[in-house]
Amino acid sequence: MEIKDHRDLERLVVEKDFKTLRSELPNLQNADVAHLMEDLSLEHVVIVFRSLPKNRAAEIFSYLSSDMQGHIVDGITDQEVGTIINQLFVDDAADFLEEMPANVVKRVLKSAAPDTRALINQFLQYPPESAGSIMTAEFVDLKKKMTVHQSFSRIRRTAFDKETVYTCYVTDANRYLEGIVTVKRLFLADDDAIIEDIMETNVISAHTTDDQEQVAQLFAKYDLLSLPIVDHENRLVGIVTVDDIVGVIHQEATEDFQKMAAMAPSEKPYLKTSVFTLARHRITWLMILMVSAMITGGVLKKYEMAFIAIPVLVTFIPMLTDTGGNAGSQSSTLVIRGMALNEIDTKDFGKVILKELGVSAIVGISLSFVNFLRLIWMYPGNILMPLSVSMALFATVVLAKTVGGVLPLFAKAINTDPATMAAPVITTIVDAFSLIIYFKIVTLLLF
Repeated sequence: MEIKDHRDLERLVVEKDFKTLRSELPNLQNADVAHLMEDLSLEHVVIVFRSLPKNRAAEIFSYLSSDMQGHIVDGITDQEVGTIINQLFVDDAADFLEEMPANVVKRVLKSAAPDTRALINQFLQYPPESAGSIMTAEFVDLKKKMTVHQSFSRIRRTAFDKETVYTCYVTDANRYLEGIVTVKRLFLADDDAIIEDIMETNVISAHTTDDQEQVAQLFAKYDLLSLPIVDHENRLVGIVTVDDIVGVIHQEATEDFQKMAAMAPSEKPYLKTSVFTLARHRITWLMILMVSAMITGGVLKKYEMAFIAIPVLVTFIPMLTDTGGNAGSQSSTLVIRGMALNEIDTKDFGKVILKELGVSAIVGISLSFVNFLRLIWMYPGNILMPLSVSMALFATVVLAKTVGGVLPLFAKAINTDPATMAAPVITTIVDAFSLIIYFKIVTLLLF
């Protein structure tokens, strides 16, 4: 029986067909097995995990969600826990323990080998979302006086437990990082060549306390597969590999999307997050925006005599506010993306304003002209009303695009995440000011 989805896996467990289960699981990729296990009922997860080949169990464990990992740890023996934690790469083990309650952490560390426990404790001391918290200590290190032949002997002897061997790191006796050399470079060099003569000394590195988003930007800028992480004394303490950075990029992008939608960030999958948690993450910003929207109501109240005198003026308010909100969100989205990719910085404040003023002028004139023609056709013989609405529309577009471009830069200048200055915030600000502009123009031209 071929396992195609989680129902097939569940059926084998229910029927207690463990022979087929053990024979079919090795045919699946580790990530696929973990994905199937996530959809199993909790009582069957431990059974499937114990059916996994011993040499793959730890790697599949690292792909599982923290909730599923915790459930498995609760359902297996201390000896099995020790086997898993000793086989996990240290960064994966540290990531797992960061999500666990204190009693689980205590049990896991108690079951780990002493050297593994020491490494994990070291990793857990780094700030969350820092380079130190996502690095691994499993890397190949060489000495600069080694020959290529000696280097290959060391790689063969030590590389089995390393996360990557494509890049080797050259250190001195005190672990100071001196250079790097790729396995490709070693292959192409003579056996008696000295590492010092073929290594690259202009090394891109990051510090343990650097933010993980900065590390991701280094990977993108220099097309790296791995990055050495050093402490404040430039001693090599670990490396970050590209598979870890893929996870960081996914996490940071998800966090930015949530903030841009006016929600508190959450790392849990949508379907595995409770209704109350989802509501709690959303209600704060909605409450703030709801209260701030009362400013718009205050503006309408102040100018209520204008649309009592000319009721048709009210019908243009949704067009103005919607156009302003959409125009502002376009600018903020592009600026936030540019800042995330390091294409825009706070020093580009003036350039962003000039560019958005230029764009808003073109867009505003185009929209206002079309709107003016439409209103002239709908309300013939009354040129002042179409003119006032079109002028207000032009001013709203210019205001919205300028505010949308500037607010994310302002947020970064005061050390706030630019993603928080996205569509909901900008729409609330633009709505209030666009209405003030609208009624000022209407009052000036029509009354």
